Amino acid sequence: MLNQKLQLKLSQKLSPQQIQLMKLIQLTTAELEQKIKNEIEENPALEMDNEKTEIENDEFEVDMNDDVDVDDYLTDMSDDYENSQNYYSSEEENTNFQTKASFSFHQYLDSQSKNLILDEKHKPICDFLIGSIDESGYLRREVEDIIDDLAFTQNIVTSKEDILSVLQKIQELDPPGVGARSLKECLLIQLRRKKSKESIENSIKIIENDFDSFSKKKFSKLSERLNLTEQKLKEAIEEISKLNPKPGGSISSDFANNAITPDFILTIEDGDLIVELNKRNSPELRLSNSYKNILEGYKKDPNKTKSQNQAIQFLKQKLDSAKWFIEAIEQRHQTLFQTVNAIVNFQKNYFLTGEESNLKPMILKDIAEMIDMDISTVSRVANSKYIDTPYGIKLLKSYFSEGMKNSEGDDISTIEIKRVLKEIVESEDKVKPLSDIELSSKLSDNGFKVARRTVSKYREQLDIPVARLRKEL
Repeated sequence: MLNQKLQLKLSQKLSPQQIQLMKLIQLTTAELEQKIKNEIEENPALEMDNEKTEIENDEFEVDMNDDVDVDDYLTDMSDDYENSQNYYSSEEENTNFQTKASFSFHQYLDSQSKNLILDEKHKPICDFLIGSIDESGYLRREVEDIIDDLAFTQNIVTSKEDILSVLQKIQELDPPGVGARSLKECLLIQLRRKKSKESIENSIKIIENDFDSFSKKKFSKLSERLNLTEQKLKEAIEEISKLNPKPGGSISSDFANNAITPDFILTIEDGDLIVELNKRNSPELRLSNSYKNILEGYKKDPNKTKSQNQAIQFLKQKLDSAKWFIEAIEQRHQTLFQTVNAIVNFQKNYFLTGEESNLKPMILKDIAEMIDMDISTVSRVANSKYIDTPYGIKLLKSYFSEGMKNSEGDDISTIEIKRVLKEIVESEDKVKPLSDIELSSKLSDNGFKVARRTVSKYREQLDIPVARLRKEL
């Protein structure tokens, strides 16, 4: 049965402009540059104002349909945005960050493979295997899976023997160890390419016969099983320690584009902290003058056709989109500027001295309350933005930490506790490394009362292994 009723409902929705702003805020400077390029390519009503020329603001009086008001879109945008607050560093102070030319790890292997002596039927197999090697230099796929993929994707019928034969050729390429299917095989490939001597032979014996004991650093068991003296075992372990467990990593880091473009630039002048947005990748934007001229042409035509009205609607949509994008970019700059200034003011003592001991405990909520914004907005800024300081380029997120009180009752950042913990581990006796309980006791001696479980958590965050794996001969 049909009936009518009233229902009161409260809901919260984000407008398309708000969603666009949130997406722009979390972009880095380099990503924003690409976003602006894409937007200009997709929207002809938006263009760069490279020359920063001042365009006259003409008054247009257009008699259009009631549902289309073109006057709002003919006003030049320069007055709204060029007179806004200057958040940016000057042209002279902008750092021109150089980047390396990109040359991938797989391209490096492919160029070497051209010199391998292979049968014609093995060449496509070689290309496929090189493409299957990951960035660390390992082939982590089963031979049977590779055989199936070659059959289904390239119509190549091959055998396990052919795959292993080609793989053996690939393992002769540089860097040594590339193409290995496990860490054990990777280390053996590197050792066998070294000049033969007793310590190398002992290293090969250790990896081949008792890799498990070696990986768990059970040195006494290794010495007994392989009948090696402590000195010979030490020499063999030293040879293994010189090997690269990720052969592809060194090549990738050499050829990859690892340059970081900071989003903020902080300088110190006469004891004052000055922070500015890096405007290198944020060009001036404006509405397209050609679109204005088109609308001006419609003004002179008193008898507009249906197609002309449709064109006006299209222009209106594109001008709307361009206007929203420019406003979102400006709002992004304001949000970033407020957030970074709040962070710098909160950690003023640190930024003036560069001493990590001056870092105060700071969480997202502290900054959100200072600038009267949501915690999620501060998180979007901090998680992806870098700041160029006199002490190096650092991620804003690295300045956030929880706090605890020391023995004197002062609030201490966990960053300082981790720094002291790292120093203790670096200065320990590697023959008998400290356990987590002993590390907790050492921290207590330094004025930090930290439980064993907390020490374990900090140690894992610092990527420090347990005492047994830190042991050396």
